[in-house]
Amino acid sequence: MIVDEIKIKISAGKGGDGIVSFKNNKYEKGPTGGDGGNGGDVYLEGVSDLTALNKFRFRKEFSAQGGVDGKSKLLEGAQGEDLIMKVPVGTIAHNLSTDTKIEIIKVGQKVLIAQGGKRGRGNWHFRSSTNTTPRERELGQPGQQFDFLLELQMIADVGFIGLPSAGKSSLLNALTKAKAKTAAYHFTTLEPNLGDYYGMILADIPGLIEGASKGKGLGIKFLRHIKRTKILIHCISCESDNLKRDYKIIKKELESYEPEIAKKKEYIFLTKIDTASEKEVEKKIKELKKINPDVLAVSIYDEASLKKIKKLLNKIKSAPDDSKLS
Repeated sequence: MIVDEIKIKISAGKGGDGIVSFKNNKYEKGPTGGDGGNGGDVYLEGVSDLTALNKFRFRKEFSAQGGVDGKSKLLEGAQGEDLIMKVPVGTIAHNLSTDTKIEIIKVGQKVLIAQGGKRGRGNWHFRSSTNTTPRERELGQPGQQFDFLLELQMIADVGFIGLPSAGKSSLLNALTKAKAKTAAYHFTTLEPNLGDYYGMILADIPGLIEGASKGKGLGIKFLRHIKRTKILIHCISCESDNLKRDYKIIKKELESYEPEIAKKKEYIFLTKIDTASEKEVEKKIKELKKINPDVLAVSIYDEASLKKIKKLLNKIKSAPDDSKLS
């Protein structure tokens, strides 16, 4: 199971207190109170593990370590240990307390989201010619505290979209080492599946239905995963009795959710061609080419069509930008 949305509370560490201390020497009574340590900071760090948000399901509050109080003999307290929270690449961290957001888009990207409290000063800092035995000190300041909504918007190079049972998961399995579940009924895929095609990430987006942009079926939960996918491959089953209708259902949902998504570079795959005659496949290809000239007829059981897909993916992979794919 992939957790792709979670609310958590973040607390940076409190700064350690400064202390009041004096020399024990009979003839020297000067102040020796040390400073506390700064509180630990909280960071988000991007990782490639798509399930990294799962660990936040049952624990909702996270805190960095507080700074240690100062000590005598001008010894400073230790600084609090930072908290580094691993999140999947593609995570948007919405700071609900400040109405700001941070996007994690690269593996290893590390972003400060809550700063630790400043340390308090010991009484040594308050000495003066008129105050040789100061009893003043500073308390450490509290660390920043925020409420966050972590939302995963998956980043993939190519996203397979289409109605349920259009053959998306089967294609992903055939092209990569992904092990997406497949079956001859709707909504087999209940969460996005990723596969690695020679360094290019392919995503099987769960089947959309009419009304998905309004929350029907699996709904908006997965429409958002298409936002960062660079190129769309629209899968339409050869078993469909109305190809144009199937295409328009998905296109309408994309446009309703966010018009920019519908403008992404798109290819159409006529899937499951092994279920129809050669003459019927040719007829359906001509019909789809009236919608989009970039059509491939494919079957996971046909090595020739799989080679055509791989040739297309290699072309996408080698293109420096999407504009050169048209």
